[in-house]
Order: sequence, then structure tokens, then C-alpha cells
Amino acid sequence: MLIAADSALRTLSGANHASRPRPVPANDAGQPLDEAQRRLSGALMRVNHVGEVCAQALYSAQALSTRRPDLRVQFESAAREETDHLAWTQHRLRELNSHTSLLNPLWYAGAFGIGLLAGRAGDALSLGFLVETERQVEKHLDGHLERLPSEDLASRAIVAQMKDDEARHAQSAEGAGATRLPAPMRWAMRLAGRVMTVTAHRI
Repeated sequence: MLIAADSALRTLSGANHASRPRPVPANDAGQPLDEAQRRLSGALMRVNHVGEVCAQALYSAQALSTRRPDLRVQFESAAREETDHLAWTQHRLRELNSHTSLLNPLWYAGAFGIGLLAGRAGDALSLGFLVETERQVEKHLDGHLERLPSEDLASRAIVAQMKDDEARHAQSAEGAGATRLPAPMRWAMRLAGRVMTVTAHRI
């Protein structure tokens, strides 16, 4: 419980540090962004930051609720990579003169509660929930790679690395014994994700 509380405080206060270097463009930093491009990149990276806030809450709750030590280690390892994403997106938001979502405490609390419920339902279902979450996030990041200004190579490099990491997390969860979620649950998750992304894009 103390570890979970510490994770929540670090996530919501912005006191996170990446363990890996921030992804950078292979060639250069791209062209300067005009005001409209900067606002668009800021909004998209804010949505991505919210996703990482939720990921911290989910992994923390699932690590807390599982009874399998190997799964707890797996959840905690994935959470460390998600912490990298959290720090990268937060740093990029500052560079874009943008801000994190004002509703981050609400997003965190909601995701933590969902993670606890999934964990209480059993490890197979909890892992299945994780797989579906990561698959949806992967598609979401694909969409952001299409929408980010082509000149914003710095943001695009971060999003591309995040996408690769999320795909690997889903594969690891599948290998650990995830069960496929029922279709209504997957649809509900997509709807909830849509509400979150539309709201975080603006607030």
C-alpha cells in the first residue's frame, strides 16, 4: 500500500525520472512549429501523458492485487517503462509550452479502481484487461503518428518508441496466461478511452 501511495504521489506531482534516454529524431529536430502546429502537438501529447498516468495507476493496482510473485514483478517492470513514457511526454509538453491535464487526479483514481477490480477478478482476466488496454493504446498511438505535424520530429520519436513498448507489454501479458475479454467489455473500454481522449485533448 505504501508503494502504491508513493507511485500515485510521484505520478500526480510530476516527480518522475526516466530510466532510459528520451527518444530523439535520427537526423535533426525538425522544422520550427507554427502556433497551430504547437497547439495540436501539445494537445496530442497531453492525451498521451494522461494515458501514461492511467497506465501507472493500472499497473500499480494490478501489482497490488495479484497473488503471483512472478506477475507482480512483471507488472512492476512494465510500470517502470511506463514511467519513462510519463517523463518523456511531460518533458515534451514543457517544450511545447503546454500543460498536463487538469483532471489527472480523476484519471488516476478511476484507472486505479478499474485495475483493482480487474485484479480481484483473477490473474487471467487481469492480464486480459492489460492486453486489451495495450492493444487499444497501440492503435491510439498509431493515430497520433498520423495526426502529429510532420515537422514535429521530437514528438513523433517519443510516440513511436511508446508504441513499440506497448506492443511488447501486450505480448508479455499474453504469454503470462491472459484470457480474451468478452466483446461487451472491450466495447466499453473503447468508449471509456474515447471519452478520456476527447476530454484530455481540451482540459
